[in-house]
Amino acid sequence: MATTTTTMFSPPSAILSSTTTTTTPPSPCKFLLPFKQPLTNLTAAATIAAILTTAPLPSLAQESPSYQVYYGTAASAANYGGYGGNSNKKDSAEYVYDVPVGWKERLVSKVEKGTNGTDSEFYNPKKKAEKEYLTFLAGFRQLAPKDVILNNLALSDVDLQDLIANADSLSSEEVKDDKGQLYYVYEIDGVGTHSLISVTCAKNKLYAHFVNAPTPEWNRDKDMLRHVHESFKTVGSF
Repeated sequence: MATTTTTMFSPPSAILSSTTTTTTPPSPCKFLLPFKQPLTNLTAAATIAAILTTAPLPSLAQESPSYQVYYGTAASAANYGGYGGNSNKKDSAEYVYDVPVGWKERLVSKVEKGTNGTDSEFYNPKKKAEKEYLTFLAGFRQLAPKDVILNNLALSDVDLQDLIANADSLSSEEVKDDKGQLYYVYEIDGVGTHSLISVTCAKNKLYAHFVNAPTPEWNRDKDMLRHVHESFKTVGSF
């Protein structure tokens, strides 16, 4: 019986061994492990690609603001007529400066023009205290010393008086353009406000260009505001 039993089960043992090799599925761990890491990498790559595809790109307008040129006539109060950017202003302009696209013009009244010499003003509609404006005074053939000019400007500008009186720092310098015209440039860092001022004389008039901004707006827009400040020129000097 023992001999018979050995003879009967010996062949099935070989068959089972062969079957195990050809039909038994591999261990789940052996099947999944080689693909687990690649699948994870593919998923991560797909996620990153989706983020890069859907994430908004930086706005070119924010990095490079657009500007439009304002042509100022510096007309006297008696001759002060229409408002806005009339086409003939370019022909009669006495000064120019850049205005950021989107800023609004504040209409200057004849009374205001006659009392403090304000000729033009533009402001950011999102924050009206962020603005630029120009004043002029007739009868000036040349610039007086820098401190005298600034104090005289403050006589008719209460906000400038307060800014100077409470300034944390005030700097001034003399700058000549490529044609030799002299400009006084002031920078005032006050309590909650920053101001850039450029003053020059031409055609027997004194022109003062102001760029003012509250400190938060100054910190955000200083490059744009400096561009606006530096764009001011009298006609014939640009």
